Amino acid sequence: MYAPGDVRVEDREDPKIFEPTDAIIRITATCICGSDLWPYRGVEPVDHNPMGHEYIGIVEETGDDVKNVKIGDFVVGSFVISDNTCEICQAGFQSKCVHAEFVAQIGTQAERARIPHADGTLVTTPGEPPADLVPSLLAASDVLGTGWFAADAAQAGPGKTVAVVGDGAVGLMAILAAKQLGAERVIAMSRHAERQKLARYYGATDIVEERGEDGVAKVKELTGGLGAHSVVEAVGTQESFMQAVGTTRGGGHLGYVGVNYDVKIPGIELFFAGIHTLGGPAPVRRYLPDLIQLIWDRKIDPGKVFDLTLPLEQAAAGYRAMDERRATKVLLTL
Repeated sequence: MYAPGDVRVEDREDPKIFEPTDAIIRITATCICGSDLWPYRGVEPVDHNPMGHEYIGIVEETGDDVKNVKIGDFVVGSFVISDNTCEICQAGFQSKCVHAEFVAQIGTQAERARIPHADGTLVTTPGEPPADLVPSLLAASDVLGTGWFAADAAQAGPGKTVAVVGDGAVGLMAILAAKQLGAERVIAMSRHAERQKLARYYGATDIVEERGEDGVAKVKELTGGLGAHSVVEAVGTQESFMQAVGTTRGGGHLGYVGVNYDVKIPGIELFFAGIHTLGGPAPVRRYLPDLIQLIWDRKIDPGKVFDLTLPLEQAAAGYRAMDERRATKVLLTL
């Protein structure tokens, strides 16, 4: 991305092994993330940055210290590099690893990529996947893992009512996760007919189109005036975040994963809300082994979140489609 709105597909040098813990993978599928739209819209600074942080592919080369993956393995990688051995990783927060590095700095909207700390970042699949599982495995790299973390952080589970603020790819994956975690009721906050259909497919029991204070009031109306036990915030705007706080019942749990630039939370409102909050960059690596198995066993189908597929050469068109909300999530083929 040269500048906001200016995406170009160009030749770069092939990646090389720098550290003995590195691996080189040949990427077989990648995609465009909602968070890629922040620099595209000028919210984040951008100046000739490599793009992309979601990826699946085949290991082509490994450093001398790599033990868990080998050449020829098909792998899914987290969007954050982690060694998976430090104390923070062992506590389940690999996205805050002492060696954490965002894969966006590497750029995986590409044919190949160097993945540092390969043993801690990459997870092998049971074999080379059939073509129809490729979208779902790619979703596990970020949006599925992020949605799952959000639902987990919100303590979604049996007997719970879960409200999901945001109907983009992550919000839809949080609905899938809430359903899989056993939630009794899942409220999708969405105004878009096609996304509402997908939300229903993934397990939403109720649709709320109202936003802001009206959205809060509607959820409270649906929950006997109490609010939801579990709320996921998957947008990252001031309105969506405060809507999520207001929708959470006293003592409830809010999982927030929308990248929230310029969101300011009045301390007194958070104080009197009396809720649990947990969020930030999702520790996708914690969930990857289980998510891969669920996909492999065809128990979940997160790949339906991709509603536009383009060759990598047409990445710029994919960005435009997502920016203009003509696509929820764009898969790029190689």
